[in-house]
Amino acid sequence: MRTRMMTAAAMTAVALCLGACAGTVADPLSQPATLVPDTKSGVVLESLLPPARKLDVAVYNFPDLTGQNKSSDTFAEFSRATTQGGAAILIDVLTKAGGGRWFNVVERNELQSLLQERQVIQNTRTAVEGDKAQSLPALRFAGIVLEGGIVGYDANETTGGLGANYLGVGGNAQYRQDVVTVALRAVSVQTGRVLASVTTTKTIYSILVQGSAFKFAAVDQILQAEAGLTKNSPTTLAVREGIQLAVYALIFDGVKDDLWQFKDKTAGAAFMKELENQRRSANYLLTSPPQQTAVPTEPVVIAKG
Repeated sequence: MRTRMMTAAAMTAVALCLGACAGTVADPLSQPATLVPDTKSGVVLESLLPPARKLDVAVYNFPDLTGQNKSSDTFAEFSRATTQGGAAILIDVLTKAGGGRWFNVVERNELQSLLQERQVIQNTRTAVEGDKAQSLPALRFAGIVLEGGIVGYDANETTGGLGANYLGVGGNAQYRQDVVTVALRAVSVQTGRVLASVTTTKTIYSILVQGSAFKFAAVDQILQAEAGLTKNSPTTLAVREGIQLAVYALIFDGVKDDLWQFKDKTAGAAFMKELENQRRSANYLLTSPPQQTAVPTEPVVIAKG
């Protein structure tokens, strides 16, 4: 009897210890948060040659214009097929272009919050210091407004698969391609003229791999096993890469039309020539940066009105 009581007490202590430790032991299936992974287009855009002068640009909105919901074969899906945060992605891409040397991005997407905070600061200063309170400096204005949006999402643009089964052992693979389309244009604030406009596409891949096997464990008993894996390319990352390519192409077209220029004109001319050769050879995908010569590190240009 005493032995049983000791055993029960020991088991209770172990259970309490495990319960206390459970709150401190990390979930083996969880992963820590990470920064958004670099894309090939993003790496090339960030290594872009510096401009003669930084461009002051504003982004008011970059909406999802597709109106599409996620596709589902089994039930009605009301979640959107693409991200609703296009403006946030575009602003982030612009601030990193050319290592941060190409654009001064002024806040317009959440302008009301900015104006309200400035009003709070000014009212507080006036209440404390009276009429002699110092005013806040004027807001920086932009010479160019960047507009556009996610204009297309074509689901199941290409589908296919392959499978085989022999003596109860087999497998199959299926794939699907979706295409997201992004449009971006630069508009002069002074004249309202569209200075440059580009449209880019990005393919999103989904792959399903399955395998199965069955055999007779007995005369009237069947043993069956199945395994599978599905891999979907992140739609938000695809939209980001489409925006990165759009910004890159917009800079390229602006330089070609003499709207803005690189700081080092010699290196810029060589860069443009190499990029034009890639474009003519149907390889304008930013898979690798054109050859660049050494250039000074300082920036930056204002678009012609």
